[in-house]
Amino acid sequence: MRRRGAARVALSALLGVNLILPSRPEPVAATGFVEAYPVTAAAMRAAGHPYADWVADGRRFLTFDARGDGRAVEVLGDLADADRIAVLVPGVGSTLADFDRGLGGVAGRAPAVQAAQLYRRLRSTDPSARVAVLAWLGYDPPDGVVAAVSDASARRGAIGLAGLLRELATRRPTATITVIGHSYGALVAALAAAHAPAQVGDVVSLGGVGAGVQRADELRDGLRFWAAEASSDWIRRVPGVRLPGLGYGRRPGDPAFGARPLPVDGVSGHDGYLATGSATLGALAGVVLGTGPVEDAR
Repeated sequence: MRRRGAARVALSALLGVNLILPSRPEPVAATGFVEAYPVTAAAMRAAGHPYADWVADGRRFLTFDARGDGRAVEVLGDLADADRIAVLVPGVGSTLADFDRGLGGVAGRAPAVQAAQLYRRLRSTDPSARVAVLAWLGYDPPDGVVAAVSDASARRGAIGLAGLLRELATRRPTATITVIGHSYGALVAALAAAHAPAQVGDVVSLGGVGAGVQRADELRDGLRFWAAEASSDWIRRVPGVRLPGLGYGRRPGDPAFGARPLPVDGVSGHDGYLATGSATLGALAGVVLGTGPVEDAR
């Protein structure tokens, strides 16, 4: 009896940190292209406020699902004509309810805000460039730090993201795709890009927890991996360990990982990488546009 009780306690503890079973099933996110806009718009109108308001404002979505924590993939720019495409992947705690306002009301964590900041910078850097930015909340991020000790959510999310990347490469075969992950989203981005089509040339980690490997050169040949990690970012305190079902390995911001560094001047904390005026935002625009990072703070 004591053994059975001890086993039950141990199992409960492991489930609590998401090491044995995921907290909820993770469906493979449906891929789509611009033909999905009318379908998602109708679903958002039916869902009511605030989603109907987003449609009324002219916003366009490839994916929308209000069930559970929700899914949404917003598109800024003309995806059907873009030859430079950036896909942003958010991190822990991101939900549809916080898509616009950010977790805890922190705008820098909001997928919609991050995408808008990058899109504005791309347009101001090169007004003639044909660019599109996708805010990809196409997976169920861990709900908190405890659940995030496992890479299970990232691996499930990477399946859906990889499907989207293949769809984009098929629809826009001459386009260049950059995948950008913030925090836990960097792990999703790296896992998806490891076997992505050749159109995915760059992966960027912004305050990332890991990449599923110990060194950048372990990823796909020809894939350029960039990383930004501010000195004030608490992610630097995350240990670079990896055990079966636990941890993420070396952080992309660790020099030993071998990522191409992005400047972090003007970045404050964990959520300021895409803030207006940060050097990271300007450099990231250069990566997406194919001109290389530019260290300025316009």
